[in-house]
Amino acid sequence: MTTGSHPAVPPPPSLAGLGFAWLVLVALSLASLGLGQWFHGAVWLPALVAVIVWVKGTIVVHRFIEGHVAHPFIAWVLRVFVAFAPAALVLTSYFGGPFARWATL
Repeated sequence: MTTGSHPAVPPPPSLAGLGFAWLVLVALSLASLGLGQWFHGAVWLPALVAVIVWVKGTIVVHRFIEGHVAHPFIAWVLRVFVAFAPAALVLTSYFGGPFARWATL
């Protein structure tokens, strides 16, 4: 068995850490639902929900997909993928008509 220049394999995530991450994801989902119910129609609500979606995606990538230990290119692709949904949410919320015309095939 050679150790050479191969990086060490990180230990698997703990079950407690994964459980906590799952609880945070559930809490953020419930918070999003509550915010949507209480502040329906508020101008700032889509931006706040987009931030919550981004935080949830970041948690999933870090805790479940382990993007922080991936190759830098894969980590970059994951960051772009996680940023896509919140960006689309903000664009369609604030610029729905023009964005829809631009995005139409």
